[in-house]
Amino acid sequence: MAIITLTTDFGEKDHYAGTIKGEIYTEIPDVKIVDISHSVSPFNIPEAAYIIFNAYSSFPKGTIHVIGIDSELNKENKHIAIKLDGHYFICANNGIMSMICAEIVPEKIVEINIHDKTGTSFPVLDVFVKVACHIARGGTLEVIGKSIDNIKPIRDLHPFVNEDKTQIIGSVIYIDNYGNVITNIRRKFFKSVQKGRSYEVYARNHKFKTIYNKYSDIVNFDLDEDKRNDEGKGMVVFNSSNYLEIAVYKGNPENVGSASTLMGLKLYDTVTVNFIKD
Repeated sequence: MAIITLTTDFGEKDHYAGTIKGEIYTEIPDVKIVDISHSVSPFNIPEAAYIIFNAYSSFPKGTIHVIGIDSELNKENKHIAIKLDGHYFICANNGIMSMICAEIVPEKIVEINIHDKTGTSFPVLDVFVKVACHIARGGTLEVIGKSIDNIKPIRDLHPFVNEDKTQIIGSVIYIDNYGNVITNIRRKFFKSVQKGRSYEVYARNHKFKTIYNKYSDIVNFDLDEDKRNDEGKGMVVFNSSNYLEIAVYKGNPENVGSASTLMGLKLYDTVTVNFIKD
């Protein structure tokens, strides 16, 4: 049974996500549809890239991923289908795939060219669903597009390292449901520059000297629970996806506050790591 995932910024209020599912089921009644997220911030390409990058590999090989973010067709925003790591991705060529493609070389990229056979007022429905169902039936990418070699890059995908390797300048690429702020600095990259040196992490007016491996590492469990005073504390952690993340322990944007709300951090803000000579 084919699996088709959906990642969009359509939200839950409108009919768009349901309409897409209905069209897929009409074409292939026994397909399995999985919602990764319909709550991507509108037109937020880095956010969508981060979500799909961290979700796709949990699915079996052969899964087809439809990504409906900023998908209106124009001369600067073509539609593409990619085979990569045994998975298929259908989306606009607007940078969404550049995070995955920076890690794994695609097996095949095609620019979709079936638009003259479909309507295009709702391209995720009119084009992406057609392509997904074609692939689910065993169709090849060459039938629905022409081969291309490159995709559009995403802004601020990679952090910057200064010439003497004493500083990493990263940026915020995602803010999660807890208000935690995820940067584009990955653990492996950090370690390759650090080389055992001490460090300080700066985010706006906040400085951190420790990067934790998990959130509860900030808790001193030797103290009585009423004396710990740990909830609401700012911290830095390498998250489950191995990205440097600024968080507030047990933070909640609606009451305790979060890294985003308490520190005023937002998408594309700069986060700096300074390395100290021991």
